Formats: sequence, C-alpha cells, structure tokens
Amino acid sequence: MPITVVENDALTPAERARLTWQVELLPNAQLAAEYPDAHRLLLDDDTVRARCSAWWDDTAALDGQPIGAVGHYAACDADAGRALLNHACDLLASYGRSVVVGPMDGNTWRRYRYITERGDEPPFLLEPDNPPDYPAHFDAAGFEPLAQYVSTLVENLSIADPRMGRVEQRLDRLGVRISALDPAEFERQLRRIHALSLVAFANNFLYTPIAEDEFVAQYLAVQQHVERQLVLLAERGEDLVGFMFAVPDLAQAARGETVDTVILKTVAVQPGRDYAGLGNLLVARCHNVAQSLGYRRAIHALMHESNDSLNLSARYGRVFRRYTLYARSLSNTSP
Repeated sequence: MPITVVENDALTPAERARLTWQVELLPNAQLAAEYPDAHRLLLDDDTVRARCSAWWDDTAALDGQPIGAVGHYAACDADAGRALLNHACDLLASYGRSVVVGPMDGNTWRRYRYITERGDEPPFLLEPDNPPDYPAHFDAAGFEPLAQYVSTLVENLSIADPRMGRVEQRLDRLGVRISALDPAEFERQLRRIHALSLVAFANNFLYTPIAEDEFVAQYLAVQQHVERQLVLLAERGEDLVGFMFAVPDLAQAARGETVDTVILKTVAVQPGRDYAGLGNLLVARCHNVAQSLGYRRAIHALMHESNDSLNLSARYGRVFRRYTLYARSLSNTSP
C-alpha cells in the first residue's frame, strides 16, 4: 500500500475532494491545536484507509528515555492499521526514539488509551471511546500492554468513610476551607487549577507539563456541562491546595435517560503531609453534594491502576470498565 505523507493541513481543497475516505478526516483545527510532528495517511489509490499522527519532540519519558507517541489513529481494517503503525514506528526510530507509546495524542492531557474491557455500562460524558477491534490493530503491529486503567461505579452515595471526620477536623485547624466554584470566576480559577495540577501530577506516569492556555482551552470547552456545586476548591489562605472537578453525565440525557450520575473527572492536592487525606475528603464531599442535588450514582473516571485514588474508589464502588495503553520497543522488527 503506498503511503502518502500529509503534514497538518497540506491537502488542498481539490485533493480533499478527490480522495475517498474510509476513515474519518481529522479536522485541521485539531491538528493545529495538538501539533503533531507528523501526520500520515495510508492511501490505496485515492482511498484513505488509515491515518495517524506521531510526536517525537517534548514527549514524556519512560525509564529515563523520551518516548515516541502515536495517536490520532483510525483504520478501516487491521491490515491497513498495521502497515501505517509500522511506518510510524520506523519514522520515530529515525528520530532516535527507542520506544513508541500509543494510542496517545501527544501526551496524557489529551486523548489516550483504549477501552479493552467494556463491561455493562454505556459510555459516559468525556470518556474516550474506540472501535472494539482497535486494540487488536496495535497487537498486530507488535505493541504490548504498558499500563492499565479503570473506571469505577459508585451506586450508593450514602457510603461514608469513617476516617473523614478526623481528616476534616485536622484540615480545619490548618485553615483549609472547601467551597464551590463561582461561575463568574471560572477562567481565573482554571488558571489556579492549572498551576496546582503541574505540581500535583508531576510524578504521574508519563507526565509532561501542559501550557496554561491549552489547559484552560480544554476546560473552557466543557464549561457548558459544569454544575458549580460539583467543582470544589480547597484553599488555605490565598493558596489553592486542592480541587475536585466533577460534571453531570449528560451522555445519559443524550440517550433519553434521567441524568442521575456525576463523573468525578479530576482530583488533585498540593503535595505535603499537611494535606494528607484532602483528596479523600474532596471525593467524600463531592458524593455528599451530588446526593443533595438529587444524583444517586458517581463514576470515578479513568484511574491508573497504581493510583492511590483507585484504593479510595474500591471503598465506595466497583470497577466496570478497563483501558489499556500500549508500547512497542523499536528494537523489534516490523511484524
């Protein structure tokens, strides 16, 4: 299969009109916002059968070495996908990368990993989804599981953690106060949340920092879904020392269902012994607030299996979805 290189929006309108797309065309705006180092199409004559992007600059490190990342992936079948993924791996090897991680749209602040065990719940708001055969495409191209993630479902928001009373008293003595988001302050608070996130997530798996403007743009895109009481800010004096960002699962409304579930999307806490237990307290407080607003379930979304938050979630609910992130050593020959 001939491979045609397309860099960002290099296709002219006439070229776009001539091509037949067996996979969805990636919007130029997304390419511009997520700035891959290369974007590739696999063509069979004038038919696009697969696409992907590759990143090799400013990527995360794995075992002390910078990775190559493959994302923006779509393919009409496993043969097309394997051919294009092999090409992407060869490209990344030519730029000195010894391992490729995917699917990852450049970094973990964007879309990454595949659903590999779907479970018994439908997709929830903001959850990345994928065709069920895509993990097999990566398997066929020599990728192996690198990391596992889960989402858990809490079906009883009344479950209480008996430790939280003592945690709340200790944090109160330290002057930590938890309040709900003021919608008029949304963008300003996002900039404070960004600064805290860079510190709180610095030791996370495959961490890379993100520019403030990109972070703010990501969250402004979901502002319409925000219910102010479900975004909690923990402050000590003038400092933001923790936050919980949760949203209603409006995917339920799109299916014609009653929205009875909230999604606990992100929780972060300033490192240090002073704030031990604050993340747990923010989760418990969010459950209480959600229940007072009439919700009856919560989803703890997209947690790495090694995260402390997973132990917390196990106290409240059950795993209902599993996800996998893959890697391939570039010392491997092409499958």
